[in-house]
Amino acid sequence: MNVGISIMILKPEKQKPGVFSFMEPFSIQIWACITIAYIIVSFSIYFASRFSPYEWSTEDLTSGTIYHNQFTLPNSFWFSMGALMLQGSDHVCPRSTAGRIIGGAWWFFVLITISSYTANLAAFLTIERMLTPIDSPDALVKQTQIAYGTVDAGSTMSFFQKSKVTTYRSMWNYMASATPSVFTKTIAEGVQRVRKSKAKYAFLLESSSNEFYNNKKPCNTMKVGPNLNLKGFGIATPLNSDLKEAINYAVLKLKEDGTLHKLQQTWWFEKGECGTDPGNRESKKRSLSLSNVSGIFYILITGLVLAIIIGLIEIYYGRKHPPQLVHYSYSRRWQNSRPNLGVTSTEHHNGIFVDSMMR
Repeated sequence: MNVGISIMILKPEKQKPGVFSFMEPFSIQIWACITIAYIIVSFSIYFASRFSPYEWSTEDLTSGTIYHNQFTLPNSFWFSMGALMLQGSDHVCPRSTAGRIIGGAWWFFVLITISSYTANLAAFLTIERMLTPIDSPDALVKQTQIAYGTVDAGSTMSFFQKSKVTTYRSMWNYMASATPSVFTKTIAEGVQRVRKSKAKYAFLLESSSNEFYNNKKPCNTMKVGPNLNLKGFGIATPLNSDLKEAINYAVLKLKEDGTLHKLQQTWWFEKGECGTDPGNRESKKRSLSLSNVSGIFYILITGLVLAIIIGLIEIYYGRKHPPQLVHYSYSRRWQNSRPNLGVTSTEHHNGIFVDSMMR
């Protein structure tokens, strides 16, 4: 085992996921880029369909000829939205080469985007993160809100007192001049001071003692940052003792076959009072609460309310202005009964043109 000087602080409260935590797998910049890409692709499909003769279809009636183009502006946005949600868009699919190229590129973009989002979503919804105020000795030195100290007249105090490292010298100068005193008589007293300080005191002690007390009730302390002045434990024997080589061999064997590590896990974690064994499967199981996913319910309710309002507006407007087919005379270039911008012959027809842009 190794031992070093470590920092003990009061365990901060866990930060539970927010209402819209399902959006956290992507940054705001990525969400903005996805939205812009969605708008651009929708308009691209719309204009590609407007100018491509392969997206138009005709139907001859006694009153004239009806021209259909399935990619109206709303349908173009609906096609992109269906692909983005991995649901498709029924029979609205591009027939032109340009439209299919745009659709294929958009589908590939959606595939990678949704896969990346799904891979990160579970972690953001289930992991409760803790935001620690400090995470290193440098962070202790730079702040003034949290006091810190160690056991008076102990080996840890001697380390800071004799150290030539700038950070550690600054820590010692603070501890030596702090009022009230930041030193304690025993380790247990220092641990109690951390627990009662309301996150305003950090205790410097050996890492093995730190981990031991962290697994004792009330389980409200934790170790932060790397260990300082790292040293190894040793077993003392009388000078020139015959036990030296035998003990060296036994310790080396226990270390290589993992026995020492298992012993540490057993007595520091598994038999601890806080149940923080990192290998415990039960500690990894967390069920989602309503607060984790409440944002999606808000979005659903908002969509339903908006749909009802727009539906009422459409009913009212439809009664005042009932839809009618407009008959008019128009001139359009023809080739094989489809619009084609490259044909020179022109014919005049009296018909009905079904198109949202021409109504």
